[in-house]
Amino acid sequence: MGIPTSSNFFPMKSHKFQYFHSLTLFLLLVSNTVSSNKIPILTPILQDPYQTKHSSSFASSELKTYFYDQTIDHFSYGPQSYKTFKQRYVINFKYWGGAKSNSPILAYLGAEASLDGDLVGIGFLSENAPTFKALQVYIEHRYYGESNPFGTMEEAMKNGSTRAHFNSAQAIADYAKVLLHIKKKLSAKNSPIIVIGGSYGGMLASWFRLKYPHIAIGALASSAPILYFDDITPQNGYYSIVTKDFKEASESCYETIRKSWSKIDEIASKPNGLSILTKRFKICKPLKKSLKLKDYLDTMYATAAQYNKPPNYPVSEVCKGIDGAPKGSDIIDKIFNGMVAYKGNRSCYDTRSIPTQTTVGVLEDISDSVLAISTVKGSHCLDIVPAKTSDPNWLVLQRKKEVDIIKGWLKKYYIELVAFKH
Repeated sequence: MGIPTSSNFFPMKSHKFQYFHSLTLFLLLVSNTVSSNKIPILTPILQDPYQTKHSSSFASSELKTYFYDQTIDHFSYGPQSYKTFKQRYVINFKYWGGAKSNSPILAYLGAEASLDGDLVGIGFLSENAPTFKALQVYIEHRYYGESNPFGTMEEAMKNGSTRAHFNSAQAIADYAKVLLHIKKKLSAKNSPIIVIGGSYGGMLASWFRLKYPHIAIGALASSAPILYFDDITPQNGYYSIVTKDFKEASESCYETIRKSWSKIDEIASKPNGLSILTKRFKICKPLKKSLKLKDYLDTMYATAAQYNKPPNYPVSEVCKGIDGAPKGSDIIDKIFNGMVAYKGNRSCYDTRSIPTQTTVGVLEDISDSVLAISTVKGSHCLDIVPAKTSDPNWLVLQRKKEVDIIKGWLKKYYIELVAFKH
């Protein structure tokens, strides 16, 4: 496992596809005129994608849960294609102006996790619904949470037949059917829809707008990985940006991490070396290979960079731990100190980690209607998570710019709706 370039401190991982993220906020706004078997985690908030049960903390009298009988296969016509499964969606009616006033619908498109975390972890809909008098809709992605056709992810991944319909094309077709169903049930034929998503969900939102322009008049796609495909973005692009983040935070921290990979391998190659590493890093279960430890550490660094948001800025926290290690500490001691600074002082550390990877997005306007809003200070999907009183001014202004763009879409839509009726 070598270092990909002289400037990167992360070893390349051939066992899983790496996504690249500019570590800036990305908003794709599209308007209308009328390895292994690991699954990358691209969620706006850090959560377990395999959660299937409700938590009582998500309960709210404002949220109404429904299930739609969803078609398992939208694109073929064999007998199996007409099977259905229960797809969960949640609605908040509190601020909606109603169908008679053609009030808008803000629809959050779930990504690769249970919907539960998004109901409290995504603030854009609830914070802007009063302004727009909007209906809030949250739709769970097929195969996750309570919307798994086969009950559990383990069962769904068993073979090619059960995995066959687990893809983005089927997912956005699901969203189209649910949204049309909602508009029909509420007699809201002329209520415009804005779809919203973050990271992989942002990809879905942008693709939804392109695939179903007759359903959604616009899409807000935060930190969307729409450019990470072969021959577009370098495969080591993600780690090169994570490296840049750490290097900018502290040159000495960067150097310590860069040197640590070979040091870990050096210790692991000695008699009882893996046992020594297990003890020095306080790993809960004995290490069987050094790659497990390195995988755990680079995932930690990547997570810190991906969610490097105010007020704590995790990258700085890791580097403070590394640079602030007691005098006389060697490289391993310093790395462990950074781990403790980020994860807390625990009796032991579990190396079973879910990879948190993200993406490359568009950072410049593509056209008058495909707009990019970016910042060098941002972190993953920071614009759509709940606002805080401690948010810096640049973030407040960035969210305002997004809202102003959506206001422009709606204004144009209502003008054209009146003209169409006459």
